[in-house]
Formats: sequence, structure tokens, C-alpha cells
Amino acid sequence: MTFAYSQMPLDRCSNERKNKAWLKTEFNKANALFCLINNGMCFFKSNEIVPFYLKKAQLLTLKIDQCIFLGRSEQGAIFAVDQNKLRFSSQEELLTLGQWLSLRQNTALLSAFDASTLALAKGLVHWHKSHQFCGQCGSLNRSAEAGHARKCTECRNMSFPRTDPAVIMLVERMFSDGVSRCLLGRQASWPDGVYSTLAGFVDPGETLEAAVIREIQEESAIMAENPTYIASQPWPFPASIMLGFIAQASSEDIDTRQDSLESAQWFSREQIANFAINSSVINTEGLQDNLSEHSAQSSKKVTPQYKMSSSDSISSYLITAWLNKEIGEY
Repeated sequence: MTFAYSQMPLDRCSNERKNKAWLKTEFNKANALFCLINNGMCFFKSNEIVPFYLKKAQLLTLKIDQCIFLGRSEQGAIFAVDQNKLRFSSQEELLTLGQWLSLRQNTALLSAFDASTLALAKGLVHWHKSHQFCGQCGSLNRSAEAGHARKCTECRNMSFPRTDPAVIMLVERMFSDGVSRCLLGRQASWPDGVYSTLAGFVDPGETLEAAVIREIQEESAIMAENPTYIASQPWPFPASIMLGFIAQASSEDIDTRQDSLESAQWFSREQIANFAINSSVINTEGLQDNLSEHSAQSSKKVTPQYKMSSSDSISSYLITAWLNKEIGEY
């Protein structure tokens, strides 16, 4: 199984990038490419959903300390650049060359190479912007180690990019009517009809399995057991990794009043098979139980009332894999 943003094509050159002479050589090569990020948006060609990697000749005033080394491809080194670090004249010129677009809104149209590279660039640029100052003494931090660390200008403390682990889980249960169902939920801010698997961050000192059980109980009041790991997906939006699980519910009554969900409901495979495609990139969760109505109209065309999670997310995979009986006990 492969997921969006998970097929990293670059050699990160973790040892070489600490060598300033090596890094400068890569920076000055004619085949070096530069991936621009602007407040979370990525740079694409005009009138075309194709990432626009600029060459150094197009960024004449660019300095190496303005860049983040992403890695080397077969074509050469690739650097990320926060366009806000460029001169105003350079920023103005970019508008004549291409356009700024959301990565997630266009991921489905991108190659695995581009999706993973842009996600890495986006995540690292965000980290630099959100770690301008030292967490120990409050003084200014400066980029170090080719952009993969920041060093305090006073106490010399080093900080490094962190990835926040988040569990995302499909919960299933066999009901007394002999129909297996999974639990999905949604937040009020999500587009109408969109539902997704439950998810939440791992607390300090907590195992992944304990986080799965706790998050299910907190969000839906459902008691779960036997959490089983399925797969993971990098999710630098802005700095997470999604750890996919499936678990079995030992209770049925849902209560979402204690947490962030607007609603959560049980859904059969028959219902999920009638979900509409979701064109939005917002992940979501929840559903209504109209199983008897769907069964009675099985010979008719059913108009979907609900939508799947966005296709670039592991949530969509977990739901689809359960629908196809590729994961789960029931």
C-alpha cells in the first residue's frame, strides 16, 4: 500500500549536508532546483497544475542561508525557499512566472515525486517560521545544518524539526442483527456529509495502542479493544505522522458531547459503498443509520448522502480497506 506524500524520492544526504563546502557546491550547480513556498502555498506553473522548480539563474539574489536543503534526486539537489525571504522585486517577478496553489487541493494531479517533495518543503518552511526564537532563553534562532536545525544566537541551544505522532483508527463492531458496522464521525466545520475515521494526538508517556483506546472513548464514549497497527502516512500539515489502526468496539452507544465531534455514527458496508466522492481536502467523520432503507431500495439507484474522507489521506484507505474486507475481523 502506498499513500500520498509517503514516496520520498530524495536522498536526504543527512551526513553530507552538514558539510558547508559540500552544500555550497550543490547550491551552485547549474542543475540545482528551488521549490518555493508562500504562506503554505506551493509554486506552480501558470495555467497548469505542474510544480514550478526554479533554477538559480532565475533567483540571482538568492543566498544559501535562505535555503533549506531537501535532498538530491537523479536530476540534482533540490532546495526549499520561503518566498518571504526573497527581495520584494523577486517576489513580484514570481507572479509573472507562475501561480501559488494549495498542495492538498491538487495532490491528486501530481506525481508521487512532486507530492512528497512539496510536502517536505512545506513542512520544513513552516517549522522554520514557527521556531524563530529559542525555547530556552528566548533569543533569536538561526538556521543551521542546511536548514534541518536552528541554533540559538545566545545560548547556542540546538532545536530540530519534530514530528507529532497522531493515531487514526477505524473502529468496527458486529451487531446483534448480524451486520458489521464501523464507527465514523465528523466535526461541525467540515463540509456537509463528509465523514472520517476518528483520530487524535498521542500524549507524552503513552503507547500508540493506549492512545487509540483513549481517543475513541474521549470522542465517542465507545469502549474499544485489540488495537492493531495497519500502516502510517507522513502528514506535514503542518508536522504530523498518521499512524493507522483498526480496533474492535466492546460497546455500541455513542456520546459525542464531551469532545470535538459534531456527531459519530455506525455505518454498514452497504452504506459506505454508497458514499459520494469527496472533492474537498478536509478530513472528517460521522454518519446516520439508514440501513433498512438502503436494503429496501437495493434494486434502485441510491443517491449518496455522505462523502468519503479526502482521497489523499490514510483515513480514506482505512475505510475503503474495511469496505473491501481487507482489514478487520468482521
